[in-house]
Amino acid sequence: MNRLLVLSLCAWAGLATAADEPGLRLAHVFSDHGVLQREKPLPVWGWATPAATVTVTLAGQSKTATAGADGRWSVTFDALKASTTPIELVVTSGDAKASASDLLVGEVWICSGQSNMEMAPGWGIRDSATEVAAANHPTIRLLNVGKNASDKPESDLAGAWAVCSPQSVANFTAVGYFFGRDLQKSLGEVPVGLIESAWGGTPAQAWTSHAVLAATPAIAGYAKQFDDVMAAYPEAKAKFDEQLKTPAASPTKLDDAGWEKTGLDVAAWKEMKLPQNWEATGLNIDGVVWFRRTIDIPATAAGKDLALGLGPIDDQDITWWDGEKIGAMTGWNDPRNYTVPANLVTAGPHVIAVRVVDTGGAGGLHGTPEQMVAKPGAGDAIQLAGAWQFRVAEEYATKPQPPMGPGNPWLPSSLRNGMITPLIPYAIRGAIWYQGESNAGGAYEYRTLFPEMIKDWRAAWGEGDFPFYFVQLANFTAAPKDPGESDWAELRDAQFFTLRTLPATGMASGIDIGEAADIHPKNKQEVGRRLALWAQADVHGQKIESSGPLFTAAKVEDGRIRISFDHLGGGLVAKDGALKQFAIAGEDKKWVWAEAVIDGDTVIVSSATVAKPVAVRYAWANNPDGCNLYNQAGLPASPFHTDDWKLITDHR
Repeated sequence: MNRLLVLSLCAWAGLATAADEPGLRLAHVFSDHGVLQREKPLPVWGWATPAATVTVTLAGQSKTATAGADGRWSVTFDALKASTTPIELVVTSGDAKASASDLLVGEVWICSGQSNMEMAPGWGIRDSATEVAAANHPTIRLLNVGKNASDKPESDLAGAWAVCSPQSVANFTAVGYFFGRDLQKSLGEVPVGLIESAWGGTPAQAWTSHAVLAATPAIAGYAKQFDDVMAAYPEAKAKFDEQLKTPAASPTKLDDAGWEKTGLDVAAWKEMKLPQNWEATGLNIDGVVWFRRTIDIPATAAGKDLALGLGPIDDQDITWWDGEKIGAMTGWNDPRNYTVPANLVTAGPHVIAVRVVDTGGAGGLHGTPEQMVAKPGAGDAIQLAGAWQFRVAEEYATKPQPPMGPGNPWLPSSLRNGMITPLIPYAIRGAIWYQGESNAGGAYEYRTLFPEMIKDWRAAWGEGDFPFYFVQLANFTAAPKDPGESDWAELRDAQFFTLRTLPATGMASGIDIGEAADIHPKNKQEVGRRLALWAQADVHGQKIESSGPLFTAAKVEDGRIRISFDHLGGGLVAKDGALKQFAIAGEDKKWVWAEAVIDGDTVIVSSATVAKPVAVRYAWANNPDGCNLYNQAGLPASPFHTDDWKLITDHR
């Protein structure tokens, strides 16, 4: 499993509830440096001694409330205009006082989903170091609610707002940050508040309330799953606790002292081609694995510093050059770039040794061939991708896995309870969402689940159909040679279905910016920009195109099929040559690659081998490599199909 997903599935933090902090206080979403939503009524709430009278003031307004039996109180302030002038929220009750200062008023967005939303600027995105260093935006504020999978609706969260800076943005959602940065750039000095509520590897049912799951026949099985899991949990947990009392012995543990030295006997070592995760080779372990390779340094490079790039390593490494340690790092997705000092760079052969520790996930040197290179101070670069020697030094013992239950992010409704409910009813403009990978095996079901989740959130907030913009899954895995079926294509179609059936939704296609070898595309800047276009156009009325071409209709005419679109963005464009990734089929339902040409605002699709075509598909694959239909605004067309044939994930 990809490391980011594993990290996200394995760690969770319990969050504070009202009972944790007795006495007068505000809900934690009201902390210093926050952003309040402009031009909307502003609910404010917190806790005090039951039956106590509280007075709350904000921007010249004063409201009073009485705490209920559970201590909770709430007031609602009149709407405020956008402002970069800091204000203070103060609540008093008798001699007690609580407050939140340096509050701005602007646009507030929730940023939610799984690992592609969670992935941060400091986690190896494109231009990571540059982006983090430049992230000084005093009027952009960031709030990470923290991870909390709960079997019951929670009342509060543990996060706190922070001013956007290189330090605060490094581990904040990259998609959310780039969305907010681009949105603010288009709005001038309007403050932007971004609330991250994301957890890698999680499915949409975990973000949907139990009540909505139970009331919707197509997805009611998830409500039953929750009920069944909770009923079985006490016994399952007791069994797990008993297993922990007898730890398993490590299957392999060798003395690896000296394995970095040049004269080591490597007769027992095997060969592995790098870069790739070692689990992809069948080495399904967590533990310690060593890698070695000998390279030749030309005389022209001798006596000069050598830049050594190994790409990202999952999780920890220590790297040696001829037995001399030159670097060590922890971070599963951080590229390793070390310097071999000039005094160690001599003409002739040299041994690179890397000790890798993997504590969970796929393990190994898993970047791209381009990242694995030694660059001498003079002369050509030396490619390091290819065959390396390796040996397992230690295989960690397999630990018993905890049972499904409270704290598990795959438990239906658990993240709705723990990471969305505590935010309600904080005034927001809308939400952005990047998720779907974990539901790709049930795309037809997702046609119900995803819209119901959105409606669930909207109903709970009570603000009407607030904007909800989402990312259509990026291309991933190997590109197919022939047209065929694809669960990821069907998931994208379910997302398209949601766009067409729910009001105030927007879809940013990622079909052209994915990476075949990485489920986490590095170009998060473009994802954020495309989401921001929807907000700029639909919320703020800017005269810009928000989407690439979207399929609207198909018409069979004279042995070919004419495809119509909306969101033409000034006109259709075939980027970089003839149109690709169009497939066509006749009544036999056999798909073949087709010829496609732009004709005005339509595309005409045909094939000499299909005399009577009945259906067309475009970019219908996990990775439709090279799909190149765009509009003049530079936005890619969404994948589509015109047939109504049974899909591979169709459970009708």
